[in-house]
Amino acid sequence: MIDPDKTTYVPFDNEAVDYDAILIVSFGGPEGMDDVIPFMENVLRGRNIPRERIVEVSEHYRMFDGVSPINEQNRQLIAALEKELAEHGPRLPVYFGNRNWHPLLPDTLRQMCDDGVKRALAFYTSMYSCWSGCRQYRENIFDAQQEVGDGAPVVDKIRMAYNHPLYIEANAERLQDVWQQIPQERQADARLVFTAHSIPLAMAEKSAYVAQLMETCRLIGEMTGLEDWELVYQSRSGPPHQPWLEPDIVDHLEALHEAGVTDVVVMPVGFISDHMEVMYDLDTEALQATQEWGMNMVRAGTVGTHPKFIAMIRELIVERMTANPKRRAIGLRPANHDICPPDCCLPR
Repeated sequence: MIDPDKTTYVPFDNEAVDYDAILIVSFGGPEGMDDVIPFMENVLRGRNIPRERIVEVSEHYRMFDGVSPINEQNRQLIAALEKELAEHGPRLPVYFGNRNWHPLLPDTLRQMCDDGVKRALAFYTSMYSCWSGCRQYRENIFDAQQEVGDGAPVVDKIRMAYNHPLYIEANAERLQDVWQQIPQERQADARLVFTAHSIPLAMAEKSAYVAQLMETCRLIGEMTGLEDWELVYQSRSGPPHQPWLEPDIVDHLEALHEAGVTDVVVMPVGFISDHMEVMYDLDTEALQATQEWGMNMVRAGTVGTHPKFIAMIRELIVERMTANPKRRAIGLRPANHDICPPDCCLPR
């Protein structure tokens, strides 16, 4: 595997840095049934996953005509960010590149090169530090730079902002919007469950993933006054013998049902958009299970294009372009680093 730490990074040293463009970097998703298997093969390339498992998972997309909502949601995010930058600055073009499906990062970096972009600032559609949520994107960018060759733009990353006040406020407002859907007389007994993507324990131990998630949940709970919450996981995809973060959302909901809980609010705080894993694992699988048990499950929305979330992205861009900036963060942990150290977020 190519080590992204060999990439030439711009030294900051609290000096102002100019950028030519913003790059939104995401996972990617199919946009029709013909895309699904090639997309899954891209996602699982290099892993020892049986073909029948690929076909099994691909069937999840058939329920949605093979269209993952993630690309369209990212296009909406970009449109909202472009509007924010046009109104408040800095006036920078916004590009879009994916890890696993079109527009693929090498194609995007090649277009940026053709457009004369020399230095770009990347925002990953992931708010928490781990290999798959941060370092792997850095590796993807490095590989794309090597593929483009001479003239490929330098790409720096925006820090993980899981404890930025605007991120917490946007999530808190999403949660408050749906909490009111629980009948008032039952709200005191309702349970709040946050979810995030499960990752292998070995990967989690090499990152601050769980600690960052716990801090985000704590801050949202504190801001909303809903401080009795639990963090669980979803979307596990590894082999059964490999330990992953638990408990699973459906298992946890079943335990709540057996304990007599009748109302639960589920908030996928580990995701920034309502993409396929949210729609299938929560809106389909978890919802069907709770309906069978007679539980009332309500799901909170992700931050998506919430105005405060978009304003946060702009603020982080300005932060990186400013000498001696104020790096806003709330809670028990400081603002995350801008430049990742060599041992940051190793896969295992």
